[in-house]
Amino acid sequence: MATKALFNTVVNWFIRQRIDQIQNFINHPIETQNGVLFSQLYHAENTDYGKIHGFSSISSYEDFCKNVPIVTYEDFEPYIERARQGQPDVFWPGYIRKFAKSSGTTNAKSKFIPISEESLEDCHFKAGKDLLSIYANNHPENSLFSNKNLRLGGSSELYEDFNTKFGDLSAIMIENLPFWVEITTTPSKKVSLMSEWESKLKAIISEVKNEDVGSMTGVPSWMMVLLQRTLADTGKQTISEIWPNLEVFFHGGISFTPYREQYRKIIGKDINYYEIYNASEGFFAIQDQPGSDEMLLMLDYGIFYEFIPMDKFNPDNLEAIPLQEVEIGKNYAVVITTNSGLWRYLIGDTVKFTSLQPFRIKISGRTKHYINAFGEELMIDNVETALAKACEITNCSVTDFTGAPVFMKDGESGAHEWIFEFTQEPEDLERFTEVFDNYLKSVNSDYEAKRYNNMTLKKPIVHIAKPQLFYNWMSSRGKLGGQNKVPRLSNNREYIEPLLQMNQ
Repeated sequence: MATKALFNTVVNWFIRQRIDQIQNFINHPIETQNGVLFSQLYHAENTDYGKIHGFSSISSYEDFCKNVPIVTYEDFEPYIERARQGQPDVFWPGYIRKFAKSSGTTNAKSKFIPISEESLEDCHFKAGKDLLSIYANNHPENSLFSNKNLRLGGSSELYEDFNTKFGDLSAIMIENLPFWVEITTTPSKKVSLMSEWESKLKAIISEVKNEDVGSMTGVPSWMMVLLQRTLADTGKQTISEIWPNLEVFFHGGISFTPYREQYRKIIGKDINYYEIYNASEGFFAIQDQPGSDEMLLMLDYGIFYEFIPMDKFNPDNLEAIPLQEVEIGKNYAVVITTNSGLWRYLIGDTVKFTSLQPFRIKISGRTKHYINAFGEELMIDNVETALAKACEITNCSVTDFTGAPVFMKDGESGAHEWIFEFTQEPEDLERFTEVFDNYLKSVNSDYEAKRYNNMTLKKPIVHIAKPQLFYNWMSSRGKLGGQNKVPRLSNNREYIEPLLQMNQ
């Protein structure tokens, strides 16, 4: 009890301090971002990358754009490999000893994202504290710090190579967490760092079913798997019977929209839901308002943001704009400069701004995850909005899905083909397809134009997936748990074809 009381005192003091600091960058966003940029440039001017690109001569944002190119991982990989092999001062001062291994969904080749000590402390860990601060400030009646937080990371084994450590970001963070986090978190560090997913799930359930869990943190799809198996193990009907003090789920990685109703049912009572936007490259945004679907862009984590309008996105000539030039409602690809030494790095996500005072965003998709085979420019947020409406109207729920184009041939119109895995199937699949199609038209005028009289696009082709289809497919690819995600959209058929074969 004394430990909990002391922890509560420390947390509440921190909350008061940090909320004031957050308000400061809300009030002075551009000054904050300029401070981040020029601090990074000064810090790294004597690195190899800094010398090549003349960091010491940069005195304005315009100079920065002229001197430093926008890069993808493939562009930057040679520098990362040098750092991995133990060379200091490549793109960030000193040695980089930690790398988050991420294969993503579009490339089987592993990526190694540098994690400096500055980014670990001033970005990732700082964001975790901010998440608690924002939540506690919004809900002063909370009992968050009297109960355990259930964390669900990926397969989290750490490896050593070239005198550096690499693995899932969650493994790096768990390995380096301060002691007070371990006191308030479940499962144990030993279980959290298990690598084999199925064994890990059993071990997690064995530990957490007897804990007093007040909050959960993880990816909605994988957390749902854990909750379903916990119910099966305990014989309970709802999660609130196991954890009556559960009050909030901090979620990220994929959209929560298709899962919201499923969580309401499985938990058995209303709780709070807070979305976060993080990746191996950094922690970017936190939902700062109760019941909102917007996230506050966090501007003082050592990350400088730029944005490429998607209507002008040209992989051969990438041109970005600074934060002060963004507009509400437009799709932007995100470019980051970080305190791990990623310089003007294209992370592959797209966002829309919902507010400019303060700067709040929604994730709208991926630069490589969309369908634009016929000029329809279908983004993931269009699909999730239409899917949520279709499920509501036809009284069904979807756990996973993917979609791809069916290309024109023999004079026939094209189409979009979908596989949906339902937890509750619609009584009338034709009606579901019709509603889904109509709502896609209502949220995307380009899609509506291509569907006119079936001239370019016919009605969507919809398949019902066998139970566990997507889970089994992800398992066959070695991508269970953590930040691994089912690719929702593809402009070709590389994902849907093997799924269709498995679904026969």
